[in-house]
Amino acid sequence: MSKPSEHEIPLTQFAWLSIAAAIVTISMKAAAYYLTSSVGLLSDALESTVNLAAAIVALIALRTVTRPADDEFAFGYAKVEYFASGFEGGMILLAAVAIAITAVPRLVHPAELERVGLGLAISVGASLINLAVALILRRAAKRYSSITLDADARHLMTDVWTTAGVLVGIALVGVTGYLPLDPLVAILVAINIVYTGYRLMVRSGRGLMDQALPSEEMAAVRSILDSYQARGVTYHALRSRQAAARRFLVAHLLVPGNWTIRHGHKLAEEIEKEVAGALPNSNIVTHLEPADDPTSMLDVQIERGA
Repeated sequence: MSKPSEHEIPLTQFAWLSIAAAIVTISMKAAAYYLTSSVGLLSDALESTVNLAAAIVALIALRTVTRPADDEFAFGYAKVEYFASGFEGGMILLAAVAIAITAVPRLVHPAELERVGLGLAISVGASLINLAVALILRRAAKRYSSITLDADARHLMTDVWTTAGVLVGIALVGVTGYLPLDPLVAILVAINIVYTGYRLMVRSGRGLMDQALPSEEMAAVRSILDSYQARGVTYHALRSRQAAARRFLVAHLLVPGNWTIRHGHKLAEEIEKEVAGALPNSNIVTHLEPADDPTSMLDVQIERGA
């Protein structure tokens, strides 16, 4: 994990960027709805309001995650990011519900659209702002391994798709004159973004359940451990979990029983340093056991054997 001075400043700046974009786009989309009376554009404005709430939660999470570990949270605050990501997913689902609620009455009672051209121009401008910010957040999320920024970027992309769907609906109304197309497209957009919200919530839930590291990362760790077999060292009980950008591993090293404590400690330090170099933001704890002692194999599982 980077030091707070290197990690907190850029990430909170990205969160502030997301907040500023949400405020601007809410204003623009509300104006577009006022001009056109399009329920599609109203649903778009509602989703931007949800974006603002989610961006504020992301800012709080990114401030919290930089706190150093303490006596109460000895492994740090990295898991806060899962709560923020889960909240983002919930907000997306809420936006979908709000869109459907606003669209259904208009489906039953269609209404004429007004000043469509100006309204569409404003909405497109707002969507381009969201697209630009989403791409910036996605790039930052990858660079800093931040699931909070990744969730915020995905949320903004759902907003972009919402706007695109609304614009298609309004354009079709203009071409065909069939007014129910406006709310129908809004409902279809709501259904589409439900999947993004669901995926974010599932990912957050799996993270809170101490999900293991991805298979390719575990393969890299096993490759390092396997390379020591020529020196008479094997291993078992390799376990891992991830807390947002941080990785935690435990491995039991089986070494010859006649090794000295100093020799075993030097080996463990060497392995831990090599793993940390291969996997950034990782922490591995090793446990030395004599290979010729049968009791060394009793702790392969989490619950030690009798």
